Amino acid sequence: MKDTCGTGPEGGVVVRIGPEWRRSDEAEWCHAVALRAAAGGLREAVVPLRTRDGRTVARAEGRPVSLWPYVAGRWAHQQDPAQSEQAARLLARLHRALAEARVPPRPVSADLTVGLSGDVRYDHPDLRDAELDEWLAGFAKRADRVHALHGDYYHGNLLADGHGRLVAVLDWDEALIAPPEVELAGAALEFTGEFAADLAACRGFVDAYLDEGGTVEALDDTTMVQLMRHRLRREAAHYLRASARGEAFDDEDHVYHAGRMAAFAALRP
Repeated sequence: MKDTCGTGPEGGVVVRIGPEWRRSDEAEWCHAVALRAAAGGLREAVVPLRTRDGRTVARAEGRPVSLWPYVAGRWAHQQDPAQSEQAARLLARLHRALAEARVPPRPVSADLTVGLSGDVRYDHPDLRDAELDEWLAGFAKRADRVHALHGDYYHGNLLADGHGRLVAVLDWDEALIAPPEVELAGAALEFTGEFAADLAACRGFVDAYLDEGGTVEALDDTTMVQLMRHRLRREAAHYLRASARGEAFDDEDHVYHAGRMAAFAALRP
């Protein structure tokens, strides 16, 4: 998604231009989740502006276009312990804000929900894991709560003010409906260093979320790491599909993918 800033920090507008393949109804659905989070009391939720007929998406040259209020700030720090705790507590409040939101099924399946029931067979041998598939199938049956989620909760979608206080949650394009444990585990992975190298820090992120009263009531370590591995596998599958299509990646991308694959193997319970 390409962002271009409008008239500046005071009353400014950000123009977001999406890819041609993104359907308008999919974008509208994701925007509706942001609007429901704000309506549910999440003051940090940045929501799109509406057109005169109530829509949040228009199309220009085949691409979805939306307008968003400009929010001054800087990206959150990925490995700052104080901001990581803030991010955990903010995520808890985000989940509470969406817990009772009534939204229809997502028009297009979110990638993170693919294989969440252990029902996808991966072509690449390094992504095959029958034990993980079996665990996911059991998790899907045990999960007693699902609701709308942000879907891409990481430091690049959070803004902090000059005092380090998190003030904005951006980019709802990957919003989905799933058990909140899925997002909590993924966020713990994102905010505690590269590829969950420090599981104690991951546990600390989860504990801060639980202390803040999110919609997840408990998350044991096995569930945490298996849901992390599900996320890593989905990201790896996306990378491999793009590579097969001929999409170009640089050396940094290749190194990151190698680290992701190593973590997927190392985190196996």
